[in-house]
Amino acid sequence: MNYWQLLLVNPIINILVAFYKAFEFLHIPGPLGFAVIGLTVFIRLLLYPLMQAQMKSARAMAKLKPHLDDLTKKHKDNKQALQQAQLALYKEHGVNPAAGCLPLLIQMPVLIALYNVFYQVLNNGNLEKEIETINNVIYHPALHLSTLDLTFFGMNLGIKPSQWQTHGWWLLLIPVITGGLQWYQSKLMMPPSASGSGSKPVLVKATDSKKDGKKEEKPPEDTAMEMQKQMMLITPVMFGYFAFQFPLGLALYWNVFGLFGIMQQLRVNKDK
Repeated sequence: MNYWQLLLVNPIINILVAFYKAFEFLHIPGPLGFAVIGLTVFIRLLLYPLMQAQMKSARAMAKLKPHLDDLTKKHKDNKQALQQAQLALYKEHGVNPAAGCLPLLIQMPVLIALYNVFYQVLNNGNLEKEIETINNVIYHPALHLSTLDLTFFGMNLGIKPSQWQTHGWWLLLIPVITGGLQWYQSKLMMPPSASGSGSKPVLVKATDSKKDGKKEEKPPEDTAMEMQKQMMLITPVMFGYFAFQFPLGLALYWNVFGLFGIMQQLRVNKDK
């Protein structure tokens, strides 16, 4: 038994088809595209409490930066004491310095499952066969499909931007938009000092008393900040590449998800 298919892919297919049938019943053009948006909102609401807590933790991390700098100066000659003081500060304020990557880690299994869903739903080489495959995993007969409209505002959600030479150069805009949204959302999640404003982080230089000639390691908060900076550069390229290679339906999901994430992050950033 394929537990991945049973526990994650099949439920997502059923939710997507339920939205599709609802929009089809309302005679709304492009029901599959609106079904993808409905699925996006549904998943976003499920993850809202967890992502809200993560975003607040990231903002709290930014507020702790001056205190972390003071600890670095105070314990610059005692690495163990510095780490203990930092851990105590994190614990006191309920902050996880490695929480910046949490939404991405949570999203990856969902994205993989969605890729499987869109591969089944949008792989339109043989649409009748795909409809039959989908109906085999539908929970209720009322959701069974007889037809499947893949168009959304004139776009075929089954094509990929990598097919731009046969379907139009405008498809190249999709991965650019996807990468841009991901970059902006990552930038909003960065502490002010890491995104170009605020005070510079205090660096601990190696002293001449070090016999082995090795430089001191960066303190944990600098390491976490560097990791966030790298993720801010890597994730837009990664998701832009995904959007280039995968069907438009998956890019539609991720772009709508990113827009909701940006709105949520802006709201958290304004929270005093």
